[in-house]
Amino acid sequence: MTDYTRPIDRLTLTAEDLITSHPPQWANANKRVVYEISTPGDAVHRGAVQYSRWAAMPLPSTVAGPVRPHSRLRARDGFYHYGGPSEPPANAAMEWHVNFGDPSLFGSYSGSLFAQDEMQVVEHPALGSLREALVHRGFKPLTVEDGGPTPVLVVGVERRCRVAVERNAAQGRPYGLYGNDFSRAKSGIIQKATTRLDPPTLSNIVSMAAPRGEGLYGRQEIALILGTAYTAFRAATVESARVTGVSSTDTVINTGWWGCGAFGGNRVLMATLQLLAAEMAGVTALVFHTGWPADPQRLQEAARILETETAGSSPIATSEIIERLLALRFRWGVGDGT
Repeated sequence: MTDYTRPIDRLTLTAEDLITSHPPQWANANKRVVYEISTPGDAVHRGAVQYSRWAAMPLPSTVAGPVRPHSRLRARDGFYHYGGPSEPPANAAMEWHVNFGDPSLFGSYSGSLFAQDEMQVVEHPALGSLREALVHRGFKPLTVEDGGPTPVLVVGVERRCRVAVERNAAQGRPYGLYGNDFSRAKSGIIQKATTRLDPPTLSNIVSMAAPRGEGLYGRQEIALILGTAYTAFRAATVESARVTGVSSTDTVINTGWWGCGAFGGNRVLMATLQLLAAEMAGVTALVFHTGWPADPQRLQEAARILETETAGSSPIATSEIIERLLALRFRWGVGDGT
């Protein structure tokens, strides 16, 4: 019998060993500019980075309804600030940030693209080192294997800088620096947009890959998305308890429009499924960052749909919830080009 409280792989390395033995291999010149600011030659790297990869977990067969997502939902305008929610639950001990991952863990970190995944690695350069170390040691750096989710958790990685991606014509970035605009910018603009964090802060990362699709969402697609988010969030609750040594440790997860950029995922459905996964996994708080311009309306619609579709007899079968969401005929959108 599979023990879902144990990961497929686990590796712990000191931050110093990661950076010095497996330095990030930046192929993009602008990313090298950021790295030179965030990680000068005399930089000191403290602590240990803990990596784990998790097998897909079976969904709970039932859910107590109705789900009331507002009991754990914290909506935030804008993008990650890594400072923690302004109203954290009592005794919160572990906070996580979702990496909108590629099936190949941090697989595009060194190139020209600067979407959410790559931006997170640039600000946390030891994540690039972690990929290099995993490949060197023969681990599989995958968040999807054989068609099933294998999300990755990283505990204690240094965030060494902040890169401002928002539009600011006065700073030379009238279109911002997100996505493909990062590689088009001149190096001086990148330097102005980069702020070194000294001392660095520490982040805990949950990397999970969203699927691609088109047309109407099918039953298997909905189940796969829910299963991916549930596995990742449940693994985070297990790791929170392990790291702190307290079984009742509160788990706070920061997320956003996962899979809704380049993949064209439906914002309402993707938010609904993350809210449901957080309920199933026992997450204490889901801090949902609605981007810029902010889009709280579709998040609130997702919360309303989840509460409505889980109303009635309790408990409600998970398969029935999936059928009810399928009946709403959610449709894939078009990727935003990032």
